[in-house]
Amino acid sequence: MRASDYARFGLAGIRMFNGAGSLVAPQAFARKLGTEADANGAAVHVLRMFGIRTALIALDLLSRDPAVRRHALRVALLIHVSDTISAARAGLSGQLPRRSAVVATGISSVNVALAWIAASELRERS
Repeated sequence: MRASDYARFGLAGIRMFNGAGSLVAPQAFARKLGTEADANGAAVHVLRMFGIRTALIALDLLSRDPAVRRHALRVALLIHVSDTISAARAGLSGQLPRRSAVVATGISSVNVALAWIAASELRERS
């Protein structure tokens, strides 16, 4: 296996964990973000939307079909850069508590690095 494969599997694992958690226990994920899910029903709804998106991308990263994997890798970097910027902005603007924003930005930054490494094989072929 290549480093890009390990990165793809790692990224898929993180996505599956976060996606499944957001789908199954959105209140717990909301609390980790520093919001009170019971008081803010919108947070639960948004986390479930995030959860399904995240889990489906994880499955695409693990697909046996190389075309599906290539597509998932092409969009992964854009998605993770966007997530990183969003988390950082939410922290800087006070929309998320500082600690939660730092954690979310850190996780998203790790995902950016994994997506970059995982897509390296695509860049080499181009």
